[in-house]
Amino acid sequence: MIDRRPFAKLGGANHGWLDAKHHFSFAGYHDPKRMGWGPIRVWNDDTIAAGTGFPPHPHSDMEIITYVREGAITHQDSLGNIGRTEAGDVQVMSAGSGVRHSEYNREAGITRIFQIWIEPETRGEAPSWGAKPFPRDGRSGQFVTLASGFAEDVDALPIRTDARIVGATLKAGETAEYPLGAGRHAYLVPATGSVEVNGIRIDARDGAAISDESVLRVTAIEDAEIVLVDAA
Repeated sequence: MIDRRPFAKLGGANHGWLDAKHHFSFAGYHDPKRMGWGPIRVWNDDTIAAGTGFPPHPHSDMEIITYVREGAITHQDSLGNIGRTEAGDVQVMSAGSGVRHSEYNREAGITRIFQIWIEPETRGEAPSWGAKPFPRDGRSGQFVTLASGFAEDVDALPIRTDARIVGATLKAGETAEYPLGAGRHAYLVPATGSVEVNGIRIDARDGAAISDESVLRVTAIEDAEIVLVDAA
């Protein structure tokens, strides 16, 4: 089953400094049919104006993954971590027992991110943060694991949940496959470009909620950058 969720029909709010689109219920947007997808609770498509951002605020017991699509995001938290994550790269904050953080666009132009929240398997653990570069050419024509709750994914950022975040960049006409286990929940969004997923067209920034598919065959209709979450 593949449920296409067109970008134009997503919830959201434009705050001036932040233009946010919500794939699932979030903040002032509430849709009882879109409270999440398995353990995936948030997928926000955020455009952040230059010199602005999210001031310090708290979180707990959530895996928060930021995929930077354009520009860069500068992170600072109550653990003493400070870092700048550039386009194509990923940061992960495991909020655990509690952490305060800020996320600012310190760049001269806009920053675009996907912000993804996934429920952890255990609660109350010590909070942590990490970031890692993932060059887009390293994902050319194939899915690469960016963040993972599985020990075998040694090159990925760790998360504390039964999930993987993977990415691929495909040239028009290229196909990449991703195996999806029984009972899994997948959510796929092209950051750019249009693709077909098992014959269903998904355009840039659309969402695709996927279940009961053993293999995902993703073919680029035009050059595309794809982010996929595979969760329990």
